[in-house]
Amino acid sequence: MTGSVNSPRRYDASRRRDRASKARAQVIETAARLFLSDGFAATTVTAIASASRVSEETIYKSFGSKAGLARAIWMRALEGEGAIPAEHRSDMMQATEHDPGNVIRRWGEFIVEVAPRVAPVLLLIKSAALSDPQIAQLAAEVDEQRLARMERNARTLHERRHLRSGMTLPEARDILWTYSSPELFELFVGRRGWSVERFAGFVTDQLIAALLPARTEWEASTLTDGVT
Repeated sequence: MTGSVNSPRRYDASRRRDRASKARAQVIETAARLFLSDGFAATTVTAIASASRVSEETIYKSFGSKAGLARAIWMRALEGEGAIPAEHRSDMMQATEHDPGNVIRRWGEFIVEVAPRVAPVLLLIKSAALSDPQIAQLAAEVDEQRLARMERNARTLHERRHLRSGMTLPEARDILWTYSSPELFELFVGRRGWSVERFAGFVTDQLIAALLPARTEWEASTLTDGVT
């Protein structure tokens, strides 16, 4: 006579991972709110842990330090909205969109989505870097990352020969870098009260005027085709 043998129940870790992911997101959201409202230096890990309802040990294990939290906040802000990070969506757009004016206009759409999230964080990091060596290292990394990103964007226009005559890749990169700066966003939106949409439209118009020929070859050929 054989007895039934119960196979060992397999441990399902998905629920635990989901809880951990939600807790991490809560800590990042809480830290961002406290950093931006109270300042980086004045906000303690104790305060973040209390507001997030987690232990300080959990925060240190997950992020290492307040600087690690600032890094996580910055990286989360860069993702924008939706399941696919904004930078990946931008890359996919550039791979399929070949009209240079439309590429820049689509970048304007990303400004509306991402700039309100990223600009305050970047300004916070720059301010905190003046007195915190770890944040100073993060600030340098942020600057390098943003410059590298703008060079990749500029390269799209340069390799397709869409830039105005005589403009070099470094010049295009620096123009994109300037117009994507958190300081410019703060001047127009934060201090002058422009809407994000108005600011994005302004940046789009300025980039088209600065980077592209006054009349693209595509527009010229369209006009020529219409002449009989």
